[in-house]
Amino acid sequence: MRATPVFVLLSAALLGGCVSVQTHKAATPAVTAAPIEQGPLPDDSLNATVWYQTSVERDLITREVYRAAGRYLEQALADPAWDALPREDRDNDPAGLPPAIIVDVDETVLDNSAHQARLIRGGGSFDEAGWDDWVRQRAAPALPGAAEFLAEAARRGVTVFYVSNRTVAQGPATVDNLRAAGFPVDSGAQFLGKGTVVEGCEGTGSDKGCRREQVGRRYRVLMQFGDQVGDFVDIPSNSRAGRAAAIAPYAGWIGERWWVLPNPVYGSWEPALFNNEWSLSERQRRAAKQAALDAKEH
Repeated sequence: MRATPVFVLLSAALLGGCVSVQTHKAATPAVTAAPIEQGPLPDDSLNATVWYQTSVERDLITREVYRAAGRYLEQALADPAWDALPREDRDNDPAGLPPAIIVDVDETVLDNSAHQARLIRGGGSFDEAGWDDWVRQRAAPALPGAAEFLAEAARRGVTVFYVSNRTVAQGPATVDNLRAAGFPVDSGAQFLGKGTVVEGCEGTGSDKGCRREQVGRRYRVLMQFGDQVGDFVDIPSNSRAGRAAAIAPYAGWIGERWWVLPNPVYGSWEPALFNNEWSLSERQRRAAKQAALDAKEH
């Protein structure tokens, strides 16, 4: 008898259901999701603060401003009609009065970027208690070129007034900081902080007009230095148009009597973009700032 081929028997068995053939899939290794890297929380001031702290360009600009101002100092001293107060802050004839210079403090002569850096690293936001603690540390360094220029001005008989929106209560710590950083401060009266009472003048909020007027009553102001429009002239309406209108009558004084320092980190320019409504959420404020960008698409 011929042997029945094996494949025939196997086929028959399979068809008859007598043989069960199991197939096994190769095990698929479990895929473990890579952990999501947690980066820093978004902070609108990060790039500006890094630039302010680390860029050589920042130092070059501040030195350039104070060096250029030094070249105008002789001319300002020699001209009895030279005055840097806006008309609304001057109600007397400055001719014959001793010379003075008005400077803002923060981001004009002192560098507070370390305080901002702490806020960014800690994920916090500005608050008065934290700011007061920073002021009391007396740790802010001088901006490049500022102390040298003002020391030379003082040597030539110019009184320097530090008109700041640091509060009156923060005056002693601020004066200590200024002196330690090399600035000329013979008397604490040279610091005029927010809350200074000026006889016959009603100030509003952070406006500096009354304090500038007080200096002008006894001095001819040769120059003003600041990082905000409000350091030079009060702003009746803090909008983009209002800020431009406030500065427009004095455009010819820029780089001669008025000297502007860069500050991309904070300032009244920011709330002008969202109608000064700090009650808006961070998302809403950011949307308003993005809307203010001009991409030349219209």
